[in-house]
Amino acid sequence: MQRWLGRWSEQIYALLRFVAGALFACHGAQKLFGVLGGQRDTHDPWVLAAGVIEFGCGILVATGFFASPAAFLASGEMAVAYFKVHAPRGFWPILNKGELAIVYCFLFLYIAARGSGTMGIDALRRKKG
Repeated sequence: MQRWLGRWSEQIYALLRFVAGALFACHGAQKLFGVLGGQRDTHDPWVLAAGVIEFGCGILVATGFFASPAAFLASGEMAVAYFKVHAPRGFWPILNKGELAIVYCFLFLYIAARGSGTMGIDALRRKKG
C-alpha cells in the first residue's frame, strides 16, 4: 500500500486531521450549544471546560491552526475524560464505553507530535513569513 498511497500521505494526513478535528468540535458543540442531538450543559464546570476544549481545539486541529498545542490539550482532555468518566465503570474500555476517548487521546497525541502538516493554516503562515 505504501507504494500506491505513500505519494498521497500529506493529503491523507490533512484529511485525517480535518475529520478528527471536525468530529471533536461536534462533541463540544453538543455540550455548549445543545445541537446535533446533545443537551446544552454549561452549569457543570467540568462539562463546560470539556465543551470549550472540544469545540475550540477541534476547530484549530481541523484547520491546522496551532494544531500541535491544540491537539496536545485535546489529548490530555481525553485522558482525563477516560479516567474520570469511563474507568470507574470498569477496567475494559469496550465495557466501560471509553474506547472513543482512548482513540481520540492517542490520535491527538500523534497530531500534536506531527503538527499541522503541509496543508493547514500554519503551513500558509510559514510560507508568508
